[in-house]
Amino acid sequence: MHHPRKRFGQNFLVDPQTIREIIKAIAPKRDDTILEIGPGLGALTKPLLEQVKQLEAIELDRDLIVQLEKLTQTKNHLVIYQKDALQFNFSSDNKKRRIIGNLPYNISTPLLFHLLTHLKFIQDMHFMLQKEVVDRICAHSGDRSWSRLSVMMQVKCITQKLFEIKPQKFKPVPKVTSGFIRLTPLQQPIVPLTLESSFERVVRSVFSHPRKTLANNLKGIFARNELEKLGIDPSVRPQYVKIEHFLAIAQSIDN
Repeated sequence: MHHPRKRFGQNFLVDPQTIREIIKAIAPKRDDTILEIGPGLGALTKPLLEQVKQLEAIELDRDLIVQLEKLTQTKNHLVIYQKDALQFNFSSDNKKRRIIGNLPYNISTPLLFHLLTHLKFIQDMHFMLQKEVVDRICAHSGDRSWSRLSVMMQVKCITQKLFEIKPQKFKPVPKVTSGFIRLTPLQQPIVPLTLESSFERVVRSVFSHPRKTLANNLKGIFARNELEKLGIDPSVRPQYVKIEHFLAIAQSIDN
């Protein structure tokens, strides 16, 4: 019997009804190339293997891999990578993948940023995440949850919060509610490739101190009077800065 490891952030989904709802939301097709991050005990792996020709999985915990490999005895189309998902190259073989997973809370945000660098080879993503993270991803300017993560995800993906998952649906029971989210890469990203570097720098700077004003956070990068020329209030907090404002500032810096 596997004992969940705290250092890997392991909370295993065990509720059959929730599993069915997730599979229904993913709607796997026979020829889909699906990669599961952190399959754990195989709650999603098993039903997916019934529906797709081949399933890939990234799992770091060797003990769990031993259990997952038992599935390959009857299903020879499961490919397991013993790797850290943060180090995995999702673009290495030019496959267009659908990515799914119950992401460990302790690495979810850096992993999402890592995936953003591989969107060319991602069809869509379906994740279980801490509800707080889902709320940040789907937030709007003016919301308390509006953050660097909100902006960077929304300029590259359509974000859809699908449903919440109560703590009791997992073992061990986490202290927080989870959310299930769909992320679909935009056909045409909002930020042009030539502006990406400046845009990311502006967004990172603006959210570096959420309680400070826009002008203070951009000090040394973009002057107060330049913000006023763009019709942007220098005294607003980062919470109220819109995507079009970030874009306008980045364009001005690049000119």
